[in-house]
Amino acid sequence: MYQQPHLANTTRPPLDKLLPNPKGKLKDQFHEVARFKHLSSRTETTYWEWVVRYLKFHKERAGEWRHPRDLGSRAVTPFLTWLATERDVSISTQNQALNALLFLHREVLSLPMVAGDFVRVRRAPGVPTVLTREEVRELLGAMSGTHQLMARLLYGTGMRLLELFRLRVKDLDFARGQIIVRAGKGAKDRVTMLPESLRELLQKHLAGVRLQHNHDLKEGYGQVAMPPGLGRKYPKASREWMWQWAFPSGNLSTNSALGFTGRHHLAENGLQRAVKEALQRTTINKAATCHTLRHSFATHLLEGGTDIRQVQDLLGHKNVATTQIYTHVMQKPGLGVRSPLDT
Repeated sequence: MYQQPHLANTTRPPLDKLLPNPKGKLKDQFHEVARFKHLSSRTETTYWEWVVRYLKFHKERAGEWRHPRDLGSRAVTPFLTWLATERDVSISTQNQALNALLFLHREVLSLPMVAGDFVRVRRAPGVPTVLTREEVRELLGAMSGTHQLMARLLYGTGMRLLELFRLRVKDLDFARGQIIVRAGKGAKDRVTMLPESLRELLQKHLAGVRLQHNHDLKEGYGQVAMPPGLGRKYPKASREWMWQWAFPSGNLSTNSALGFTGRHHLAENGLQRAVKEALQRTTINKAATCHTLRHSFATHLLEGGTDIRQVQDLLGHKNVATTQIYTHVMQKPGLGVRSPLDT
């Protein structure tokens, strides 16, 4: 008579953990687990780059490649110390490297991570570069077309660069006058304002994007990458208008991972280059970038009397201490203190 086997002692991985193919290469195992854990493609790529740097670091010292399982987690300590003492990286960069190696050991290799006492970066974060209102107007005035519209959105909403590029049509709520930022830093959604002065320009821009999308549909394209899980649940949604990128690329490209040809959003370096070139045509003597517009957004709101907690929510900061850095660059810092020379 058949008896069901006793499963009390059978070891199973937790539901939120994947044991990768043991016969696979380390790179394949890493990406397999990263996708199971729903890491963003950018985080997955960045974390793997840190793993490669870590392995190269030990190869240069040992003269041979060694598997991280053979190195052991203690080998993380000299690498992180080297980043702080020899490479002079920032606090965030060292933390990013640590997080990548934590993911490798705990999630991919299922090994305990004991980094030991490594030298931590102690350099305090610098004061952000902020443009005055007049400088913002001059910079934006030196730009044109779609890049000017995007730069105005960065300043008018406080969005991060990648948050802007990942906007979809449905995230622009003209009725409520707001923009929904999806999966921002820390994978959190938030709401920011839709500048009234950009309403007409955005609607005109989206009208052009829709014409392009309708043409793509007629040609057999019009498909866009969907958030994880939704593409499988709603297979036809990827061609719907509301899911299209607000700032799509001018060229079709093949998504080898998803197996279709469509339009990705514009590349970030195009706007970064446009801001840099516009800056050279102005009288501004500051090292401004796209992110400077976000800094300027926060500073100008605080100078205008907006509550710091509200600014924190608009920026998506986890801690108000992060937002307080902008109080150091306000034109009237602290409680309106003036220099004794001006008194």
